[in-house]
Amino acid sequence: MIHSLPRLMRAGDRAILIEFADEINDAVNDRVHALAEVLRAQNRSEIRDLVPAYASLLVCYDARRVSFAEMDALLRDALASLAINAPRAARLIEIPTRYGGEFGPDLAFVAAHNHLTEDEVIRLHTSVVYRVYFLGFLPGFAYLGSVPERIAVPRLETPRTRVPAGSVGIAGRQTGVYPFASPGGWRIIGCTELSLFDPQHDLPTLLRPGDRVQFVAI
Repeated sequence: MIHSLPRLMRAGDRAILIEFADEINDAVNDRVHALAEVLRAQNRSEIRDLVPAYASLLVCYDARRVSFAEMDALLRDALASLAINAPRAARLIEIPTRYGGEFGPDLAFVAAHNHLTEDEVIRLHTSVVYRVYFLGFLPGFAYLGSVPERIAVPRLETPRTRVPAGSVGIAGRQTGVYPFASPGGWRIIGCTELSLFDPQHDLPTLLRPGDRVQFVAI
């Protein structure tokens, strides 16, 4: 459900959560990032961090410099001035992916779980142009949505202690790429050699919110 007015809720003693909806929606996500851009442009020293998600924005602030009431009022003013703009121009980034076998140890499970062949899973996964909703979990890890319902699959009951860099996974109707080796519980169906995170670059993450992504089987 999309809220008629955004909800502002205290999140601990140093943060406010602004919730626009409780569902995944492109227009809602556009508003989340538009508000984040407005607040970044204001360059207020009392705002310590902005954490966008699918349908909410967490605003972390310095409680020594501003009270909850003052920050609440500031955010409501920013929301009132938020223009409803046309969607931003999006980059399209292709991710070459090797599916199955040693590269995608869970592809067979995804196929069996959904009563499909492995080739059908690959075809469906590559048929969608995905949206980058936000980055999280790991630096450069983009939450992409949404995979076709026919290949949606639950997370692993027990996460792996190490998922190789470049692994392409599915969890529910989300898909994503692990930017470097880490623990993880998503179902791994393939792997890419594309580098998604380079801390030496001015813009270290390859994918950014609002980008469009398409997987290409190789």
